Amino acid sequence: MNRLGAVVVVLLISPALAAAQRGGGQQGSPCMPDMRMPGCPESFGQQPGDQQPSDEGSAQGGSHEGTPGMQMGKTGLISMKGMQPQTFLQAVAHHATSGTSMEPNSTPAPMLMTMKKSWMLMFHANAFVVDEQQTSARGRDRSFSTNWFMGMAQRELGRGIFTMRAMLSFEPATVSERRYPLLFQQGETAFGVPIADGQHPHDFIMELAALYDLKLSAKTLLSFYFAPTGDPAIGPTAYPHRGSALENPVGTLGHHQEDSTHIADDVVTVGLTYRIVRIEASGFHGREPDEFRWNIDQGKIDSWSTRFTVQPGRNWSGQYSYGRIKSPEALFPTEDQERMTASVMYNRPLQNGNWASTILWGRTRSLEDNSIFNSYLLESTVRFHTRNYVWTRIENAGRSNELILGENPLPLGFIEEPIGHVQAYTFGYDHDFDLVPHLASAIGAQFTTYGVPDVLKPIYGSHPLGVAIFIRLRPFSGPER
Repeated sequence: MNRLGAVVVVLLISPALAAAQRGGGQQGSPCMPDMRMPGCPESFGQQPGDQQPSDEGSAQGGSHEGTPGMQMGKTGLISMKGMQPQTFLQAVAHHATSGTSMEPNSTPAPMLMTMKKSWMLMFHANAFVVDEQQTSARGRDRSFSTNWFMGMAQRELGRGIFTMRAMLSFEPATVSERRYPLLFQQGETAFGVPIADGQHPHDFIMELAALYDLKLSAKTLLSFYFAPTGDPAIGPTAYPHRGSALENPVGTLGHHQEDSTHIADDVVTVGLTYRIVRIEASGFHGREPDEFRWNIDQGKIDSWSTRFTVQPGRNWSGQYSYGRIKSPEALFPTEDQERMTASVMYNRPLQNGNWASTILWGRTRSLEDNSIFNSYLLESTVRFHTRNYVWTRIENAGRSNELILGENPLPLGFIEEPIGHVQAYTFGYDHDFDLVPHLASAIGAQFTTYGVPDVLKPIYGSHPLGVAIFIRLRPFSGPER
């Protein structure tokens, strides 16, 4: 498995990095797939003055092979010049998000890209260098880096699209002590004790996947996803990859009710897309990754999930998902979970910018003792005047009595129970500056204030705060800005 991972990583990432060194992007293209620049059309691959496809056309899965400036392959699923998908079927085959999850068709996807014979090679990444300062007795001050890097290779094969993808994170090296500070966060363990007020790093190998999308008709797509490490069909696009969260360097408090399965083992997914709707089913190994973050964990397929997605227009996406997860937490090995999530995403391209938003609900129920935890999230990011970003994340997340114990061994006979909800209110801003060609570099800051339930006030105080100052690096195609 590790040998396979190394081979896939070399195959996918090396060509993309070579493309970056050659200047990135499509040769001769004046615009970037992730940016709406002055004089550039709204959709990369179109020329100024080209007619944009209507929401109705995109929603109904109509063909745009004849759209000026677009070069479509014989399947009509992949745009060799234009990276912005115009129909739901194209968005499914585009695979610019984690796993097989979907965002609105109009959501920008910053990347480097190049053609190599019949292969389209792409490279996505997002990296933060962060200094976090927190108040309260549980608060910590620490510098760390959150990051991910994804290489993808894609080509037409028969009546469909074949895709290989590898996603890596160097957080096992850039996040010390198996966690970075995040007040009121709980979930997962390290060396037999719970992680409290901290977010665990991602595994070095976040995803290794092969995908095939078979076009059954002009409006129907059958999709297959195989991943020794990957993202099953449950929840929305995971927080590190959502357009509405792309500038936020830290995780969500509701992660373990909403999208913690985005790094699961031995994932198999089948999906059917028709017009504007999609239904998927997944099998996967339910145990969450352990504290050894450099390897690939393996286990039998013992959990399952299903997800229904609808894309009523190019700016909208909604999903509902349900799953049964076998023994996800190491500290509670006999406890299985039921998980439900529902979300709505809205993306609106702006002049020299973009506005991406997500509303999300996640719920877990213990099948052992029927304890229930709900979390709610609203996040929104606006890019304006090309180089400026402002964002907010507002959360209301259920917490358990495990948080009171902190990072200590659980007492004999301990039973996890809900103790109330924590509210978190985050606001941030960053600004891009020129560093090197095809690297969007930003300096930014965000602060978070919390609403604390009475049972936790003696531990955290009434008004704890967190402040993060950071540098963000992200590759993009197009000319030097």
